[in-house]
Amino acid sequence: MNQANMKPSDLKSRLAQASPLLAPGVYDALSALVAQQAGFEALYLSGASIAYTMLGRSDVGLTSYAEVQQALSHITERVDLPVIVDADTGFGNALNVMRTVRGFESAGAAMIQLEDQTFPKRCGHLNGKSVIPVNDMVGKLKAALDARKSDSTLILARTDAIATEGLASALERAERYLECGVDALFIEALRTPEQMDAACGQFASRIPLLANMVEGGKTPVQSATQLGERGFRIVIFPGGTVRAVVHTLQGYYASLHQHQTTLPWQSAMLDFDGLNAVIGTPELLANGQKYE
Repeated sequence: MNQANMKPSDLKSRLAQASPLLAPGVYDALSALVAQQAGFEALYLSGASIAYTMLGRSDVGLTSYAEVQQALSHITERVDLPVIVDADTGFGNALNVMRTVRGFESAGAAMIQLEDQTFPKRCGHLNGKSVIPVNDMVGKLKAALDARKSDSTLILARTDAIATEGLASALERAERYLECGVDALFIEALRTPEQMDAACGQFASRIPLLANMVEGGKTPVQSATQLGERGFRIVIFPGGTVRAVVHTLQGYYASLHQHQTTLPWQSAMLDFDGLNAVIGTPELLANGQKYE
């Protein structure tokens, strides 16, 4: 299966394959379109990246259900790849989780990620996290599974317990979440290769495991190939896109401020026609002519 024919409903069968699925982080329709054109099979809609780009703020639970749902709708209207969407804590209790799952499923999500942090949450690689009781999270996951209309809409359970309770507790929580019937597991902020191997040794043969690669974060950054060899079947680089964009914007704005023109920067940017080619303006206008 390649990206040309990979549809949201294909995600479950794709995860049954041995090779890991690499899903880059996106935050809006434009980043999703460029990622699709690069040849990826699936995308990861990062809640942190929405906070970074939409609010100019940190990932500390400031984004709302409606903001994430709107971003997801814009993306799935523009691209046809499976989108894994970060639903944070479900934005509240089990009832909020049910609304979140139904709304995100209607908006085209292929997989919905839910985590066991308290609300408001914070980035999995920031300090100061806290988690809800495991039984509360089990209830929220059962609510999520009951709320979805189709089994092809996958539920990804994430635990952040390593930071507060240690690896053994995180693995035990993951066992409880697996028993609920979720479709994939995400044990956040594994600190060392040994911890990564422990998680894979316990779960990789039973359920798809997600590895989260954060540049400068707590988990050692490795390639998707290396992570696949360890046993992970989903690999995300959720915030790398924004970090690359911000680095580029810093250079662009500094150059424009210094030179008062974009001429020195033009070799590092698209021109008017180049951007229109990326977003499909000629095809859009040609399609519109059919109705004139």
